[in-house]
Amino acid sequence: MQKPVYISGMGAITSIGNNIGEMKNSLMSNRHGIHHIQYLDTAHKGKLLVGEVKMSNDELLNSLGIEIESSSRTTMLGMIAAREAVAIQGLNLDDGKRTGLISSTSVGGIDKSENFIKKFFEDPASGKLRNMMTHDCGDSTEHIAVDLGIRHYVSTISTACSSSANAIMTGARLIRHNILDRVLVGGTDSMTKYTLNGFNALKILDSDHCKPFDNDRQGLNLGEGAAFLLLESEESLKERNGEPIGIVQGYGNANDAYHQTASSPDGAGAYEAMRIALKQAAMTTEDIQYINVHGTATPVNDLSEGTAIQRLFQSEIPDFSSTKCFTGHTLAAAGSIEAVIALLNLKHQFIAPNLNFKTAIEGINMTPIVSLKRTNSLKNILSNSFGFGGNCSSLVLSSI
Repeated sequence: MQKPVYISGMGAITSIGNNIGEMKNSLMSNRHGIHHIQYLDTAHKGKLLVGEVKMSNDELLNSLGIEIESSSRTTMLGMIAAREAVAIQGLNLDDGKRTGLISSTSVGGIDKSENFIKKFFEDPASGKLRNMMTHDCGDSTEHIAVDLGIRHYVSTISTACSSSANAIMTGARLIRHNILDRVLVGGTDSMTKYTLNGFNALKILDSDHCKPFDNDRQGLNLGEGAAFLLLESEESLKERNGEPIGIVQGYGNANDAYHQTASSPDGAGAYEAMRIALKQAAMTTEDIQYINVHGTATPVNDLSEGTAIQRLFQSEIPDFSSTKCFTGHTLAAAGSIEAVIALLNLKHQFIAPNLNFKTAIEGINMTPIVSLKRTNSLKNILSNSFGFGGNCSSLVLSSI
């Protein structure tokens, strides 16, 4: 039997809330965060809907109580979520225990480097060159580690939209193999011109509210945000008399290597990731009560994921929904944000609805949960995160 990996803390900031409590209230009130662009300086203002965090960069700085003007938006969002995740009574990160940080991002500090490049092309003598230092994916991780005083193990993962799910997976393995006593895992990504223009060029953005798993889905709404979980070994938790909020029961990663930006039509990678996660958790499909699907609302992804779910679960498909219609697709942060949502589901025994759904996808005929569902039977949740390049990851999160 594998060593249990306990979740003892969580923090998040998204378009539906600046902390865990606000997010829970939004999910249970059917209050999405998808609106016209407010903070990003782009030609797409008034044209595309996105899930922006409802704070300017100055407001984020003030909230953190720091004066580092060169901090990227990605860094600031990550710091807010990370601080909330470790704000636990009786937790002392400086107590000598082997503590790690595994953060993930796709965007990195591109928001800062975009501003520099614009000014540089106008006048090579202008612009603040130090803003280019934030461009690297590891920059936000290093800032979060310094802010919290984490030194034993610091790493960054960037595997597109499965990144923070892979961070959770990696952290759990480090604890199970007795390399760390506890590890803060998650991801952070901010809205940038690069990602907005990139996804628009791929023609997979919906100018209206996204419709995951709907037959008439047109594409995704981009989002931004951050979320972190604190994972602990049983020994670490007992030593400080900590209270767990959930367990990382299983995880799986697979790659179908089908296409750089498209899922395979048969969902081979998604199927394998889910199958491996269940096997590693020593569970069968009957043990899962709810799936938080990747559900981007793009024509290819939802059909591929639905095909994989039907292949694995056959005729007994559990309740499922996509929460990206609430938050937008937060890229590298999606896996950890949806893991936080799964933990809220387990703690408060509810399933958030798949907003904007009307008609099942032709050929797979799967209907998600379309209105808030209260229950008392949630014990194990499967959370899917599938990234570009075929990198597919699934987590099994369980109640205590």
